Amino acid sequence: MNPVPFVLGVFLLVAVVVDLLWTTLWVEGGAGPLTSRLMAVTWSGFRRVGDRGARLLTLSGPVILVFGLVTWIALLWGGWTLVFAGAEYPLIDTVGGDPISWSDRVYYTGYTIFTLGNGDLVPRDGPWQIATTLATASGMLFVTLSVTYVLSVLDAVTQKRSFASSVSGLGTRSDEILRTSWNGDEFDGLELSLNALTSQLNTLTANHKAYPVLHYFHTAQSDRAPVTSVALLDDTLTLLRFGVPERTRPSDTIVKNARASVNSYLGTLHEAFIQPADRSPPAPDIEALRDADVPTVADAEFEASVADLHDRRRLLLALVESDVRQWPSSETT
Repeated sequence: MNPVPFVLGVFLLVAVVVDLLWTTLWVEGGAGPLTSRLMAVTWSGFRRVGDRGARLLTLSGPVILVFGLVTWIALLWGGWTLVFAGAEYPLIDTVGGDPISWSDRVYYTGYTIFTLGNGDLVPRDGPWQIATTLATASGMLFVTLSVTYVLSVLDAVTQKRSFASSVSGLGTRSDEILRTSWNGDEFDGLELSLNALTSQLNTLTANHKAYPVLHYFHTAQSDRAPVTSVALLDDTLTLLRFGVPERTRPSDTIVKNARASVNSYLGTLHEAFIQPADRSPPAPDIEALRDADVPTVADAEFEASVADLHDRRRLLLALVESDVRQWPSSETT
């Protein structure tokens, strides 16, 4: 018995199984320790070589997802290979009766965890038969959870881009959204839109908590980028909540509910290692509302309210810049 490879193999197996179950089953836990760091490092590499708008960045999400799956496979395969290297004769060659080599162990553990069952190598009686059964079970666990995980992530990617399209369909600037909905007396239809967007954002938040890899799915189209859509929605809500008199704006319950949804989404950013920026983004353009004859509060009152949102807006700016994008009001329209 050689304890060194055996102990190392058990350690790798425990690490990969914990990370796999953590990432795929623990909805509130985010990604596992290995997966979360792997995602952050890989995304940093993409950012270093890809400029804003580069199509290379659109590959980041799929590559990170596949890289995570490959890492799980490698650790699972490597861990079981080391376990079977813990003894000199754990296997029997039923064809030639030759001594078992390292390549034989790699081959045997590979077809065992992928349940191929070739049969030219078999385990010796006793604990190695049990080890083989556990290896097969771990392989089936990996395949089942991985397929389910990938399908769920792809469905969530579609949902997040649907949310972004819904926001950008209302306008590309916060003041534009409010000016478009203003009919001279009230914000016509805005309550219905805010309710729908709040529901979509709540779903997006739940998906990000369950699948943090969503943070790294980048799109080259700004109107389908959820990070800028969240920032645009929050700017719109800031104008509505603090720039428009209470008698004019929609129901406070709807506005506060929408702002709470943005706040919940921001709570998922620690999974992507996003820290607040060192500055605040530009304030929403309240003057544009006045030009459209929308009732507004005094400049001093609005500026004081925006200043109180300093920490929240710094985090929003960090979110936008982490996706290699500009703040919505700075985008070319």
